[in-house]
Amino acid sequence: MNHIKGLCTLLSSLDAEALLLTSEISQRYATGFPFSDGFVVITEGESWLVTDFRYQEEATRRCRDAFTVVAPPSQSEFLRELFSEKGISRVGLEDKTLSHANYQTLTDLLGITPIPIGEGIEALRAVKDSGEIAAVRRAQALTDAAFSHILSALTPKMTEVEVALELEFFMRRAGADGIAFPTIAVSGTSSSLPHGVPARTPLSRGFLTMDFGAVVDGYASDMTRTVVLGKATAEMKRLYATVLEAQRRGMEAIAAGVDATLVDGAARSHIDAEGYRGLFGHSFGHGVGLEVHEAPRLSSRVRSPLVAGNVVTAEPGIYQPGIGGCRIENMGVVTENGFDVFTASTTELIELF
Repeated sequence: MNHIKGLCTLLSSLDAEALLLTSEISQRYATGFPFSDGFVVITEGESWLVTDFRYQEEATRRCRDAFTVVAPPSQSEFLRELFSEKGISRVGLEDKTLSHANYQTLTDLLGITPIPIGEGIEALRAVKDSGEIAAVRRAQALTDAAFSHILSALTPKMTEVEVALELEFFMRRAGADGIAFPTIAVSGTSSSLPHGVPARTPLSRGFLTMDFGAVVDGYASDMTRTVVLGKATAEMKRLYATVLEAQRRGMEAIAAGVDATLVDGAARSHIDAEGYRGLFGHSFGHGVGLEVHEAPRLSSRVRSPLVAGNVVTAEPGIYQPGIGGCRIENMGVVTENGFDVFTASTTELIELF
């Protein structure tokens, strides 16, 4: 899939003559083809994929209907000659991903007037089309399958690292291109660490939090489930129920046009009211797509309305330092009237061993 039409709309809105895409993520978004060395140039009438010999054959096969694929001896010289020949001087540059030095180098080398396009690219990518949504759904289906698998594969003697690897191996064997981010599998008191690193020590009794995701066709999934190793205490059950109810309230608040702060607030107010104020230290959710963290943010600090087509997570948590923590995360797509959840795994409290 490519997104030339939307990018051309952005081009016109900025009064620019060309877009020069330099980040690998934006290049894949534009072309549907992953490559790591080159540029994408988009004008209202023509588009170029500039790469090197390693990618030329495959890029030509996959992108020739929408892009002129070239592998020049000097990419910078090709760009300079192209812009000169076409009379292009006002060029959109990715100000949010280019370093200041590279931004300045491109501006000077090509003799152009740069126009920042970072926010415009983010806004385009935040609203997924049907092909993108389908890819995320496939990634989430593999993630759900991995969770079902790990429930039967877990043993008391496994280490946190082994749990993470088992999840990753399963997703790759099942067809994932790769993992969406470093897998989190933390148990016992370490479950209070939202982004804890799996240890090479046997699993500890108490909460086991697993946060993991797959990549399919470049698009990521993101899911967290917390289970109990051993028998849950009354307090653990109360904490888990609080997180689950907070997630339900937040997801119920999601719909196109709803301010993201209201979604976060619907979950956070419940956690606070149950006596866990200050123990939910991150935002309610975030966008997911070609990157596992992208726009929009469902945060108490970012005021912006949700849009139909936003693919977002719903992941409240409670973290008690030195004791343990719990997070439950679903993901889905914002619709005009609500939230279509992709995640199929149960959210019931599970006790193992």
